[in-house]
Amino acid sequence: MIDRLQAVEDRYERLNELLSDPEIVNNPKKLREYSKEQSSIQETVTVYREYKEIRQQYQDAKAMLEEKLDAEMREMVKEEINELEEKMEELEAKLKILLLPKDPNDDKNVIMEIRGAAGGEEAALFAGNLYRMYTRYAEMQGWKTEVIEASPTGLGGYKEIIFMINGQGAYSKLKFENGAHRVQRVPETESGGRIHTSTATVAVLPEAEEVEVEIHEKDIRVDTFASSGPGGQSVNTTMSAVRLTHIPTGIVVSCQDEKSQIKNKEKAMKVLRARIYDKFQQEAQAEYDQNRKLAVGTGDRSERIRTYNYPQNRVTDHRIGLTIQKLDQIMEGKLDEIIEALILEDQSNKLQNAGE
Repeated sequence: MIDRLQAVEDRYERLNELLSDPEIVNNPKKLREYSKEQSSIQETVTVYREYKEIRQQYQDAKAMLEEKLDAEMREMVKEEINELEEKMEELEAKLKILLLPKDPNDDKNVIMEIRGAAGGEEAALFAGNLYRMYTRYAEMQGWKTEVIEASPTGLGGYKEIIFMINGQGAYSKLKFENGAHRVQRVPETESGGRIHTSTATVAVLPEAEEVEVEIHEKDIRVDTFASSGPGGQSVNTTMSAVRLTHIPTGIVVSCQDEKSQIKNKEKAMKVLRARIYDKFQQEAQAEYDQNRKLAVGTGDRSERIRTYNYPQNRVTDHRIGLTIQKLDQIMEGKLDEIIEALILEDQSNKLQNAGE
């Protein structure tokens, strides 16, 4: 492990030199590439340097025990050694996690798609509740959200809503939200007071950069049409809505949120690029069954991952057996407890696999 950590630190120092090189500074692509790489290993290097410093203090303290010391001083040195040993163990555990292979998408922005599934109008209302929950969570993280496409229902829900979350590390925290979310409650549309079960599906896609997904103009069919739904005077009067069809994959994306056709096309392209990138990733992942077993809910989107029980104020994540009696807080965006538990489980699985 020490050899690997030293190699990471050496690379960090080399990147420092490269980022000061005028040739690199004047090359935006290389500058961005090296800056991103340095940022990705900075925490590892910081913790490793702290570890080296603590280890040196530990070795110095052990050496002191070889000297002639009075009883009181000897006791103080032994106490210091115990404290340093504990600190070293903590840092070693942290470094093992930092050395785990990183998901290359972790630092990316997210395109999230929420759709009402089983349950009709109640499923659409729940999709709206989930959208509000995730936007509240994003606000708490200091991230920005932007609606790309929405199909609202008369009662305030959504048949479908697609939105972007811009923020450092957004994908790393939200990628485990992929899947079917189930709600158990008395619907607003139910007069008899009976509890219904409905579902909504959530898809979390990392935003793909142009260099990662090459889309040729000849492979895209562009259709324009008049917007429908909320939007002011321009609705149904201008051909501002855009539908993009990627012919090789059959993926279709439409956007009518903006009054400008150009802006709608730009937004639709972001979603199209993300969906194509996701399709390639899903296909590659299918080839590695072991990776799929290690993942905590980033695979099959039809998998029921979580239940939200309103009468009992309870949320249960079925993948890790976690139950929390704080549904009211969670629906306000306080998702940290669930997200941290999922990340920890994923890290534990990877550490276990690394040790096999």
